[in-house]
Amino acid sequence: MSGKDTAEVEAALTEKPAPRSPTHAVLTQLTRRAAITQIVTAVVANITIISSGMGIGFPSIAMIELTNSTTSVVLTESDATWFASITAIMCPFGGLLSGYLLDKVGRKKTLYFINIISIVSWAIMSFASRTDSTTLFIQLIVARIIIGVAIGLSSTPASVYAAEVAHPNLRGRLTLLTAFCTAIGMLSIYTLGYVFKNDWRFVCMICGVFTVVSLLTVVPLPESPSWLVSKKRLPKAERCLKVVRAIKEDNNPEIRAELEALEENIARFRSAQDGKKSKLDQLKKPEVYKPLAIMCTFFFFQQFTGIFVIIVYAASFSIEAGVAIDPFLSAVFVGLTRVVTTILMSFISDKFGRRPPALFSGFGMATCMFGLAACAIHPVKGTSLAWIPTVLLVAFIFTATLGFLTLPFSMNAEVYPTKIRGFASGLTIFFGYTMSFIILKIYPSMVETFGNSNVFILFGCLSMLGIAFVYFFLPETKGRTLEDIENHFRGKKASTEKLEVEMKTMLKANEAA
Repeated sequence: MSGKDTAEVEAALTEKPAPRSPTHAVLTQLTRRAAITQIVTAVVANITIISSGMGIGFPSIAMIELTNSTTSVVLTESDATWFASITAIMCPFGGLLSGYLLDKVGRKKTLYFINIISIVSWAIMSFASRTDSTTLFIQLIVARIIIGVAIGLSSTPASVYAAEVAHPNLRGRLTLLTAFCTAIGMLSIYTLGYVFKNDWRFVCMICGVFTVVSLLTVVPLPESPSWLVSKKRLPKAERCLKVVRAIKEDNNPEIRAELEALEENIARFRSAQDGKKSKLDQLKKPEVYKPLAIMCTFFFFQQFTGIFVIIVYAASFSIEAGVAIDPFLSAVFVGLTRVVTTILMSFISDKFGRRPPALFSGFGMATCMFGLAACAIHPVKGTSLAWIPTVLLVAFIFTATLGFLTLPFSMNAEVYPTKIRGFASGLTIFFGYTMSFIILKIYPSMVETFGNSNVFILFGCLSMLGIAFVYFFLPETKGRTLEDIENHFRGKKASTEKLEVEMKTMLKANEAA
């Protein structure tokens, strides 16, 4: 059965023709309720990510006041650099810890942990010293180390959770929620920074209160059925699966079939491990090392094309790029553009898949960076063309969000086998944030050594190389089940015969009713 035929059968099951019987009407209503339930649970899980987005963007709004010689306590230039980059050092460790926690304690408890340590970080910064620069620096570094771990942790759990509870037709859109909520967090912190330009401590208090609310929203979430099955907690897995599928009846055949499929998939992976192999041994399997190599390369291009440089140094980058407007307002535009584009991306990803938006993204990013380089070589500030750098900066964020910024995180939740998904996705995040630390730490030195224009040209050239990578290596995951994706990397054709039989049986039962 071809992918097209499978899609047609699924469409036939979920479309809404005129009801021919009460049974048919109930089936349609359950399907709709299941979709709503899965969307709501995925959204609630991703509220946790907003605080991490705030943490990512915080240096952009605090750096100017922290280095302003007219304030009561200031950081030296060296201290300020560490304040901005220390988070990126800790994010890789958060990524590795994420893999461990996801596998050991589950998706829900990992979300609890992220919120708790985020609250601690915001509290430390809210009450940071107002009289002693050394004490202030130590408090800020400790708080940024903690939030760095939280950011690394948050890059995976919510998207993995969404991927595991969602139907394949919803999964692409729901796994993008992590990127969307990160964008919401950054827009929020940029906006708060613009409104409270001279009081970053009050901004931290607001962020802390929000994170407390976020912690409370995790309480009613069901645990991931996939994780529960992997831990052989089948009764609870069945209860949670019934919740996310919006099915109340006991011994439902659809629930039993899905649980059996999960068990078979995990059992096959365990069998391939011979029961005793370590995580490193598992990395030698093609269904693990192939997606790992692809995703690490994707994250490399994400970081070294300048995306996170703009996000973290939004205000100062605006000045370096020749943007004429208030740098704080420019940061707000950057955040707003990312939010709007992430919303569009959820629809674009479902309609066009992952590869076409990524190709367009790389082309747009390269064009914008080459344009900014031209503006740096031939300054337009003070002329009738002074608006061009602003447009190019916003356009860069727009095109980056369509692909290279969001897709690595969303695809990271899709491409790994269930049993090792937490570990492998955490390892990928570790690599991605290691690259982030490197580029964030060396960016100021690059600008000083090579000049703005040459750095922009470098980012543009790497964007072009990213296009080639996407074209030749990035797989398409749109419309595929997680099992199909695993089989693709294993080198086997995904079997759809069982799915075909089940769907045709359901269709016949529908018609008979």
